[in-house]
Amino acid sequence: MAKRALISVSDKTGIVEFAIGLKEAGFEIVSTGGTKKTLVENGIDVIGISDITDFPEILDGRVKTLHPNVHGGLLARRNDIAHQAQLEEHRIQPIDLVCVNLYPFQQTIAKPDVTPEDAIENIDIGGPTMLRSAAKNHEFVTVVVDPSDYDSVLTELIEHGEVSAAKKRKLAAKVFRHTASYDAVISEYMTKLAEEENPESLTLTYTLKQSLRYGENPHQQAAFYQKPLGSTFSVAYAQQLHGKELSYNNINDADAALQIVNEFAEPAAVAVKHMNPCGIGVGDSVAEAFKKAYEADSTSIFGGIIALNREVDQETAEMLREIFLEIIIAPRFSKKALEILTAKKNIRLLTVAFDGKQKNERKATSIQGGLLVQDLDTYGLDHATITIPTKRQPSEDEWAAMKLGWKIVKHVKSNAIVVSGAQMTYGIGAGQMNRVGAAKIALEQAGEKAKGAALASDAFFPMDDTVEAAAIAGVTAIIQPGGSVRDEDSIKKADEYGITMVFTGIRHFKH
Repeated sequence: MAKRALISVSDKTGIVEFAIGLKEAGFEIVSTGGTKKTLVENGIDVIGISDITDFPEILDGRVKTLHPNVHGGLLARRNDIAHQAQLEEHRIQPIDLVCVNLYPFQQTIAKPDVTPEDAIENIDIGGPTMLRSAAKNHEFVTVVVDPSDYDSVLTELIEHGEVSAAKKRKLAAKVFRHTASYDAVISEYMTKLAEEENPESLTLTYTLKQSLRYGENPHQQAAFYQKPLGSTFSVAYAQQLHGKELSYNNINDADAALQIVNEFAEPAAVAVKHMNPCGIGVGDSVAEAFKKAYEADSTSIFGGIIALNREVDQETAEMLREIFLEIIIAPRFSKKALEILTAKKNIRLLTVAFDGKQKNERKATSIQGGLLVQDLDTYGLDHATITIPTKRQPSEDEWAAMKLGWKIVKHVKSNAIVVSGAQMTYGIGAGQMNRVGAAKIALEQAGEKAKGAALASDAFFPMDDTVEAAAIAGVTAIIQPGGSVRDEDSIKKADEYGITMVFTGIRHFKH
């Protein structure tokens, strides 16, 4: 009895050549619908699925392979006498190879005008069922879901007459990953459609973008995965134009830089080290913005990541090349800027779609044995309930400085303090165990620039020591959430020094 292969694919890439190879290896081909039509048009003899089920395809093709003559042929164990007797009794021929890929659900829901009806119609039922049956019985059945495996399967069949047990197991494992990923995309879509916020189980899927040389440290293995249909305003969807392969730490820092620079509509430059901003500048041009970001902390920017929200022009590129930088991210690079920057062998140049899809994705953070999921912190001053409890109201310049500081402080590791002017940061205190400690770092870095500057805090002041430290340094305006049981102490201290203080009612912890 000839070996039998069942082929049913949505993605026809390489399928004709694969079927020809299978025929040459002694297989007869069973196929369905559009796949059968393609194979027949290319001169390949094909047995129709109805010929082995003795039942027509029905319900517009929804039911064609869900039949005992198919799944009996897939699931029967070849070394089980009872199984073989039942196949003979019911005249079911074993199926030795399955080549299936699935309805394009992900591509369907990516369409901007897709309707729920269209999406649901593209949920494959028969395909995953055949794949899972074949993969379960992979000791006896070769199952192929990925066109990239066609050549290696044919090579083993031609050279050895069969596919090795190790290869079959790898192919089966790929099938279960594939069907799990397929179901995860459907699950996410249906959960959103049903407006479920925190379902009883959460199934996530990501595809491998690249294996990394190592993780945070050389002794840690790591890889970079991309979310299917994720936000295109993302390092995961960036195009690398030049430089070495991205590292684990590069990716984390680049993501942080992108989230910060995205706060600004005007030309802006952000420098990041170890996922904290070390200098931010805005201006009438990207060159002016970068000058301010560099001046904000010309020491920490060394070896940092730079994100810019405008095209990098020649003037900016000439400044950038004078500094050792790991990465520069921007929407575009001018031709001249590329010539200047690509002269530096190792610098990584990335472009990101600043006008791309920015989905309101939830943020997932792994812990040992679990996962924390939350909304992204997209709250800004437009969402705040502004109160000014101090005697003095802010001036226009002070408002501008506080607004810039408030945009930045939510991206700084807590406890966080930012000292800034209207167009650049002067000092940043990040990740301290107490708030006055973060303030002292930011104020010391700001130095004389703290005089007349604004101070932003990601959370309320538990006591008045931060206000006093700011006042002594010359800060004239403070913006903070408020809400401490000792708010009155901070208000009195601000009034004592003539500082204007704004309460937002919004906390911006970042851990």
